[in-house]
Amino acid sequence: MRNFILRLAIGAMVLGLAPYGARATETPSGTSNLQSMTVAELEKAGDEARAQKDYRQAVKYFEEAIRKDRKNAILYNKLGMTELKDGQLEAARMNFQQAVKRNSKFADALSNIGAVYYMQNNFSAAAKHFKKAVALDENRATFHVNLGAAWFGQKKLDRAVAEYARALELDPDALSNKGRAGLTAQIANAEERAKFSYMLAKIYAKRGDAEQCLRCLRMAKEEGYRDLASVYKDEEFASLRQDKRLAEITPPPQPK
Repeated sequence: MRNFILRLAIGAMVLGLAPYGARATETPSGTSNLQSMTVAELEKAGDEARAQKDYRQAVKYFEEAIRKDRKNAILYNKLGMTELKDGQLEAARMNFQQAVKRNSKFADALSNIGAVYYMQNNFSAAAKHFKKAVALDENRATFHVNLGAAWFGQKKLDRAVAEYARALELDPDALSNKGRAGLTAQIANAEERAKFSYMLAKIYAKRGDAEQCLRCLRMAKEEGYRDLASVYKDEEFASLRQDKRLAEITPPPQPK
């Protein structure tokens, strides 16, 4: 299976570390202008350039900031985040590793390393780093979504379900409509998207969220899930079997 990546979930994490200004700082005309800026000014300018999707300029700001403050783990992480957005995966991974080298408990940077591995379809390495991030900050829903995606990539569905369920406990919007669209947009084929939708339906059913459960079941049906009748066998859906809307999605089995 190609990666269905949680680029949305990962993106929410890697883009959310610093607030962006409403207007990008004017791009300096030369290197001398960068050298005259303070670390704080360079960091702010880098954030603003990244917000404007001017990744090449943002890289210049962060690299100059690091040149002036080589012990700053946050700067290495931000440089890596910018390179990640620019498609420079290996450069990004190296800078995330530099961030962790300077702060071994930097959960965001560890998760970002996992993001790079995930984008390279190395789900095992991704899970390893996502697990480390979860261990450092168990209350971050994003980390659990990321780890769930890595397990899903390895077809370890029980583990994936557990992580997604924990994410929803921490943040009911962790797998919102918008987030789910961002995830499933990366699934390579309809069959895998259908499986993912059905898996999410199980999670929502177990949580007692009928509306979200039914929404996911409809998506699974639209995507051609072949075993939709299992809702009448899987115990997670027991509380929904008297809901007429379930029968509209898939009719109950005929009595023998």
